[in-house]
Amino acid sequence: MPRYRNCVPILAVVAAGLAPVAQAQPPSAVPEEGIASWYGGPFEGQRAASGEVYHQEELTAAHRTLAFGTKVRVRRLDSGQSVVVRINDRGPYVASRIIDLSYAAARGLGMTHPGLVPVAVEVLGSPLSGGSS
Repeated sequence: MPRYRNCVPILAVVAAGLAPVAQAQPPSAVPEEGIASWYGGPFEGQRAASGEVYHQEELTAAHRTLAFGTKVRVRRLDSGQSVVVRINDRGPYVASRIIDLSYAAARGLGMTHPGLVPVAVEVLGSPLSGGSS
C-alpha cells in the first residue's frame, strides 16, 4: 500500500479551504446591465471590504466580483448620464442589483431620488490588467 494514501483526503480539504469565495472577475468587453443603488451617510467613515475607509463624497462603488481598484463607467440607461467610479467595496447585497454607488457617484448620475436606476457597467481598467482610466 502506498505510504501517502491518507494524505489525499487531507490535501483535498486544505485545497477546498484555500479556494476564494468570490474570485475577482477579469475585465469584460460587454457591459453588465442591471439596477444600481447607492449608499451614503450611515456608512461614512466605516471600513470598506478593501480595507479603505468609505467617504461618501468619493467616486467609488461596491461590486460583487470586480477586483478592488477596477475603474468602471456607470451609465444610466434611461438618461445616458454617466460617471466613472473605482471599485473599493463588495456588494450590493440585494440580488436584483448589480452595483452599489457612493453618494457622490449617485449624485453625478442624478439618482439620489429615486434611488434605484437601470444602468450599464463598463470596465475601463483593472489593476490586474494594468488598464488606465
